[in-house]
Amino acid sequence: MDTSVSRPELLLVADAVSREKGIDREEVLEAMEQAIQKAGRAKYGHEKDIRATIDRRSGEVRLSRWTEVVDVVENEDAQIALSIARKFRPEIQAGEYLIDPLPPIDFGRIAAQTAKQVIVQRVREYERKRQYNEFKDRVGEIVNGTVKRTEYGNLLVEIGSAEALLRRDELIPRETFRNSDRVRAYIYDVRDEPRGPQIFLSRTHPAFLAKLFAQEVPEIYDGIIEIKAVARDPGSRAKMAVISRDASIDPVGACVGMRGSRVQAVVAELQGEKIDIIPWSPQAATFVVNALAPAEVSKVVMDEEAGRVEVVVPDDQLSLAIGRRGQNVRLASQLTRWDIDILTEAEESERRQEEFRRRSGQFVEALDVDDVIAGLLVTEGYHSIEELAFADPDELVGIEGFDDSVVQELVQRAEGHLVRQEEKLDERRQELGVTDDIANMGVFTNQMLVTLGEKGVKTLDDLGDLAGDELVEILGADAIEEDAANEIIMAARAHWFEDEAGATPSAEPEGGAGV
Repeated sequence: MDTSVSRPELLLVADAVSREKGIDREEVLEAMEQAIQKAGRAKYGHEKDIRATIDRRSGEVRLSRWTEVVDVVENEDAQIALSIARKFRPEIQAGEYLIDPLPPIDFGRIAAQTAKQVIVQRVREYERKRQYNEFKDRVGEIVNGTVKRTEYGNLLVEIGSAEALLRRDELIPRETFRNSDRVRAYIYDVRDEPRGPQIFLSRTHPAFLAKLFAQEVPEIYDGIIEIKAVARDPGSRAKMAVISRDASIDPVGACVGMRGSRVQAVVAELQGEKIDIIPWSPQAATFVVNALAPAEVSKVVMDEEAGRVEVVVPDDQLSLAIGRRGQNVRLASQLTRWDIDILTEAEESERRQEEFRRRSGQFVEALDVDDVIAGLLVTEGYHSIEELAFADPDELVGIEGFDDSVVQELVQRAEGHLVRQEEKLDERRQELGVTDDIANMGVFTNQMLVTLGEKGVKTLDDLGDLAGDELVEILGADAIEEDAANEIIMAARAHWFEDEAGATPSAEPEGGAGV
């Protein structure tokens, strides 16, 4: 009996689908084989292992039933005992298969429809896989597409054989697109989701501006000029920091182009967005000054630990430095990744004087000295009583008008003030009822103990009931880190476990057993 049928038209269909969908011919033929297998199982039993093969040259279709040879049969429909299988093939071993050829299927309407659905589904899966593999490595590219349709302000854009989503919030404000309009956008994400690959586009992403300049400026494309940072307020204004690897090439001038031709091409694409191109600098202070252009800067004070920078500008430059609705300073902050505070020279001078008065006042009050000595200490950089108490006497002697006796007296008074302060804090701690058990842990200062008492944490049990983040919130993140707080709380809880270990179970309830 002939157990195969030649169907060369299957190869023609596979070739056509492969060309039309851009899918590998082998994957199309595998989809067809699965469709025939499904039809075969519908005829011979879904529980049986029916397999189909299509000859890649002749289109010949072969259908067969595969039965696994096992020592102990668990599934009679798909397995056969080794002892029985050896009656057909004496050399067969457990784990191998008996293969029985089956007659070709006469596809009825339902079987043909089922096979078609399987093929369409598999082809769609292969198409999605191909699209994902094609676009997953194109994240960071600019693509040109055609608006296919609009859904609630979001655009579905046709890019080649795939569809991409350009959400409303990724569009430049006030720009509109209609169906069939051409649109240029930046691929910022590609996700492989159950419904198919999702390609996300953006026209507001900072990298979109950078890529546009790379297309317009050959020096950027060649790597001679590098774009170090970009900050955008889409549709309104942007700042871009650039640096040149070749000292003979001006990075700003190259990006602007002859009579502004290069930058204007980008501005036109971004709906008139104004672009400030500034030179990047490895010196943070210089970079901040450049980023605040066109405003002039008088002084920069950096606080690296806090990531903040105070910028002092002339009074007439304040509005320019801040910009309309804070735009200039906001973009400069995004560009440099520093929190920027803008002060006028008058405000900075007033604040400096107030700070000088406050610091000198504490020396006058704590050390019982006159304004001249207090002012000299502040001028020389001593900002607290603690700094003075632990200062090197040789450095203090170097201050004009200070001799050994004056220095010795100042240090003694500073030390005495700290002792009195600690005594007052300890008295306050006792008044609040904070126990010696907490104080003797040796991890809290007297000021911390007072703070704990004011917040109601007075015993080891109170401390043990806290979580680490709660202790950090009470004392402040500057005073303690969460890891250290967790260790302190575990130490406070230690006596709980000692009590449990030391307790002995009672033989009978208190008061004796009842009858």
